[in-house]
Amino acid sequence: MSDLSRHKQIIEILRDRPFASVRDLQERLGVSAATIRRDIDKIDGSGAARKVYGGISALDGAAQATAFARPYDENRDLAVDAKRQIADRAATMVADGDSVIVNGGSSCFHLGVKLAERNIRLFTNSMPLAAYLGDHGKCSLTVAGGELHREPRVIYSPAQPVSFFASKYFVGAQGISPDGLLESHPLMVRSIQELSMNVDQIVVLADSRKFSIHARNVALPLSRIATLITDDGIADQHAKMLENAGVSLCVVSANGLGG
Repeated sequence: MSDLSRHKQIIEILRDRPFASVRDLQERLGVSAATIRRDIDKIDGSGAARKVYGGISALDGAAQATAFARPYDENRDLAVDAKRQIADRAATMVADGDSVIVNGGSSCFHLGVKLAERNIRLFTNSMPLAAYLGDHGKCSLTVAGGELHREPRVIYSPAQPVSFFASKYFVGAQGISPDGLLESHPLMVRSIQELSMNVDQIVVLADSRKFSIHARNVALPLSRIATLITDDGIADQHAKMLENAGVSLCVVSANGLGG
């Protein structure tokens, strides 16, 4: 296969998903990692897509009404202040002695940090959060079993069902629409759906950018969500959408306060 043919295939792959790792492309195209990295450099140089840590990302086209979801390593460093304020509010929903599930994702990571020294039982499928709590936490920690998936940084196996039951499930989303919580990675969809069966209440942590981000798979419908915590950048139309779906909306403002 020629260089040009591989470049066209990589760009075609990015039409269906916002990110492709070097490993993914190796398996799809049957070439070495070094060849894929050279291809990524050339595609990035041409401006057709963007080189990111671990792979290549589709462009957020200026003419698009919605943005694409980003891989974990990119998303982790975006809207950090809003995520910390959202995590602060979410932490007030956890009482001593509670059992909670904290999903993978950057917003949920900040919540896990807030809960690290609390007298609670915490289950997570997040590799970064499990590593942090292993070093710094005092809470009782249960980590999901299975394989480590480096993108989106979660531990999961369909052959190992979760036996941990909790009062609250804190979960993020790559995007939010009238259809529900959106994820681009099928693995995250399966994991979220399975964990949601083991809890009394689902709480979504999502900064206001998420309402304009496109991801192709619905993980959970809005009807399953009890509460959504976001920042005051949320548009009125999106707040109304949640209200119509029966979701309790909690908004944190720039100074960390909210209604």
